[in-house]
Parts: sequence; C-alpha cells; structure tokens
Amino acid sequence: MAIRENFTYTDMDLWLNENRVTEIECLVPDLTGVARGKILPRVKFTQERGMRIPEAVLGMTVTGNYPTDDVAYDRAISNTDRDMILRADPTTITMVPWAADPTAQVIHDCYFADGALVDFAPRTVLRRVLKLYADKGWQPVVAPELEFYLTAKNADPDLPLKAPIGRSGRAETSRQVYSIDAVNEFDPLFEDIYDYCDLMGLDVDTLIHEIGAGQMEINFLHGEPLSLADKVFFFKRTLREAALKHDMYATFMAKPMAGEPGSAMHVHQSVTDIKTGKNIFSNDDGSPSQLFKHYIGGLQRYMPPALAIVAPYVNSYRRLVRHTAAPINIQWGVDNRTVGFRVPESGVQDRRVENRIIGADANPYLALAVTLACGYLGMTEQLEPTQATTGSAYELRYELPQSLSEALSALRREDKLRFVLGDRFIDVYAAIKDLEYQEFMTVISPWEREHLLLHV
Repeated sequence: MAIRENFTYTDMDLWLNENRVTEIECLVPDLTGVARGKILPRVKFTQERGMRIPEAVLGMTVTGNYPTDDVAYDRAISNTDRDMILRADPTTITMVPWAADPTAQVIHDCYFADGALVDFAPRTVLRRVLKLYADKGWQPVVAPELEFYLTAKNADPDLPLKAPIGRSGRAETSRQVYSIDAVNEFDPLFEDIYDYCDLMGLDVDTLIHEIGAGQMEINFLHGEPLSLADKVFFFKRTLREAALKHDMYATFMAKPMAGEPGSAMHVHQSVTDIKTGKNIFSNDDGSPSQLFKHYIGGLQRYMPPALAIVAPYVNSYRRLVRHTAAPINIQWGVDNRTVGFRVPESGVQDRRVENRIIGADANPYLALAVTLACGYLGMTEQLEPTQATTGSAYELRYELPQSLSEALSALRREDKLRFVLGDRFIDVYAAIKDLEYQEFMTVISPWEREHLLLHV
C-alpha cells in the first residue's frame, strides 16, 4: 500500500489546498539515501512544468564529492552537468509534521530529457527489479525491521558518542534488551514519533528496546516494496527531526558506539502469485516449495558480491563481526538468529525468509532491490541452498567480505547483479564508494595515534 494509494495529480492538488499547504519539500533520495531536492512555495509547485536539478546530484559521495577520473562513472553521468527532470509521485505526498508552517513533502522520480527514467536513481533500480518479478507473475512482499541508536548530542566528531539522558535524569549503563521501562525513559520522544508517523501514514508497528545502550528497533507492517522503501526513507528523516526536538541525536550508523552491537535493517520477504494471491514459498500441502529453497539459494550465492550495497560504508564492516548479534556468513536456519538468513516459524501463507545481513545505514531502495534481486536469481537459476544450520553460525568461518574495498571488488565482478540492477547503476555506485573509501583512508584515527605514535 502506498502512503496515499492511487493518488493522481488532481488528488494531490486538492489535498494540498485542503491542508492549506504553503510550502512543499520536493525530495529525491540519492544513492547514499540522503534527501536531496528543493523547497518550493505552493504557487510554484506545478507538476506539468517539472523541476530540474543536475543529474550529478545522484552521483555524490556522502561527503558531497564526485569521482573525477573514473571512466565508467563518466559514461553514466555527463561531464556537461546536464539536468534531470523531476516529477512528483502523488502517492507519496504527506505533511511535514515538525514544520512551523503548513508544509508538505513529496518524493520525486528522476527522468532524462527524452522521458526515460534515470536508470541509476534508487527508486528506478528498485522498480527495475520489481518489473522482473511482475513479468514472472510474482509480487514480492517485505517487512523491514529498523534498528537505531539514540545518543546524547555530540558536536565534536572526535569524541565518542554517549547514551542520552532519559526521564530519570540518568543514562543507560547496562544492557536493557526488551525492557519496557527503558523505552519509557524516552516516552515524550516516542509519543511524538508515533504521532508524526500516524499523520504521515507510515504504518509503523512495534517498538522495542534492542541490546545496546539507547538502541531501539521499529518494525513496519508488511507490504509492497517500493511503498515500504518510501516509508523507511521518510521515517529516517522523521526520527532524526523528532530526536533533535528532544535535545538528542538519532543515528542509523551501522556501528556508532564501540563495545555495543551494531544496527541492522532486517528485511522479512516473501513472494505471492499475482493471480491467486498465494504465497509461492509454500506447496498446497503446506510444505516449503522448491521456489522457497531456490530463493534462499539465491541469497546465499549473490549476497556476498552484493554486500557493498547493503553494507555501504567503511563503518558498516565494524558491525559484521563474530558474537555481536550480526551475521558473519551466509548460512540459513529455522528460527536461528545467528545466521545470515533466518526462516521464522510461521503459517503456510506467512512463510518467509529474513535477511539479517543488511545494515541500518543502507539506502532502503537499494537494500530492498538487491535482496529481492538475489532471491529472483536464485529462483530463475534454480539454485540449491546448503543444509540448514541448527547450531550457532557464529562458530563457523567468515563468508562475507570484511571491508568495503573487498566488497566493491566482488560487486564489480558479478555480471548477474549487473543484469538485474543495471550496468550504469553498478558503475556509478562503485565509483562513488571507491571515492568514499579513498577519502576515509586519508584520515588518521585515534587508535593509530594512541598505539603507533610512540611505539613503532
């Protein structure tokens, strides 16, 4: 279900008038998941005219820089700094709850001058994968679970983050997993978040306290992937703004605090038959289908070379370490949280697999696109999974790349992912991440100064 399902441009204009909107935030998710775009007064917001921004906006690092000597990148993004045409998706129109004046926000799709969708835009990449499913008569269903940390404000990036002060006047100093009282410490913040999400139609479900100090998890109701990606994109903005209102930070960094577990975006996924509505992961007798096994086989085969997309920063690999509530390999198992791919106990129609490898720092459009792409390749290539893991997978060997550089090399080598995600997307994405890695390597860390300065 979209945020405003089946809304047309006419419906959008009527809605804007009814809500007396004076400003509109025109948003484009870039490859890092950052919201780019423009803020327009209501009178200038006309769908027919379309808004323009440079296509290089989609080809920036998280620090705002561009690759300058990458041939593949230059083939995809023109060096003449040409414009893209932006067109609002009316189904995503919603209010900005934290704005002082009546302000709306709407996600835009990116088009070339010839009317074609920009193929390396995140929403387009996800649409490309969804079309592959539709051509087979399949409809993917997803349900993201998004972890995040609340932290005390920290204006100095050289200082470690600390847990925030709750209603009691104290910060957490011990593990409070699933503690109701620990969540209640931040009731004023979460009341605002639920109010904001309800106003925006984000369909959030349960809230729990996770393992880390100040670490929480929000679950979304299951639904159509593009709509869910939009909701996760909106939720990240919403949470950060609400946290600032309450004098704290909210972060989706994969590993923001040393000594604490990292944050993931676990994605439950199943596939239904478009004509019958039945879950194709189950046979008529209730047993797991061959397609279900092939889907898991696809996740096992293709997630390692796709890791750079779901673990997109150097920090992401600090999360994927042994015994830290994060997977280190591509094993699967039933109701086993130590594996990369967990199959929850469920009914026949609800049979699904949970991808536990994806980080909270991943772009939600690209994360859903790539996990569905892996499953699609598994089903179409009839890939067989390994035997289910029944014990702890933490004791087994690493099967995932252990650095962004290693992951990018694997991504560039995998032709099948290029086929489902698009050549130009892979070229642009890899070039951006290469540059980010190079930028990181110019920074000298406190660990290096502490242990190497006077000892080597």
